[in-house]
Amino acid sequence: MSGPGCRYKAVIYDCDGVMFDSMGANFAFYRSVMGYMNLSLDWNDPEVIRIIHTYANREVMHHFFSDPAERERAIHFAGTIDYRSLIPLMQMEDGFRDTLDELRGRVSLAICTNRSTSIDTVLEDFGLAEYFSFVMTAAKSSLPKPHPEPLLRILDHFGFRADEALFVGDSAVDAQAAAAAQVPFVAYKADLPGMARIDRHEELLSLIR
Repeated sequence: MSGPGCRYKAVIYDCDGVMFDSMGANFAFYRSVMGYMNLSLDWNDPEVIRIIHTYANREVMHHFFSDPAERERAIHFAGTIDYRSLIPLMQMEDGFRDTLDELRGRVSLAICTNRSTSIDTVLEDFGLAEYFSFVMTAAKSSLPKPHPEPLLRILDHFGFRADEALFVGDSAVDAQAAAAAQVPFVAYKADLPGMARIDRHEELLSLIR
């Protein structure tokens, strides 16, 4: 579905760092896990921040827990955390809902995230589920971003070519996935290779016309 004057048929969004400022929630989640595992991390280390903010949960666990038994303990504990308790730490990005209102009915909307099941809770709590025709998560793919498979699955769902969609992301993982899938990439508040950079969500509207 694409409305009059639209040069693209779909807009695909990453979640964390694009739809929401979710750094506080991510920190709280992994602090709980690491505390349970008696593991101390430098939460000011840019590499720690990058890993927990951009990679799928299972990749994060593989990075920090080389021992399979310890990794399974950490994964099991993580599964007991009620993500609803962390949602108050998330903040929707300014202008995001207004931009979705402008896009809805003109292009198809989708999400491509390295979150797993928590995305459903987040969308429900913020009242955003109705906007998105397809939500691709790490739980639905054995090869999460930066592999192109999640984006290719979205294109296949809609029956669109790669050049008929835009992917809006904020990390190198997103940019790499877009490049591998040959989907035009829009960097949100980040200096990354792609077709454009935007600092406000409403700037996307001029790109699709």
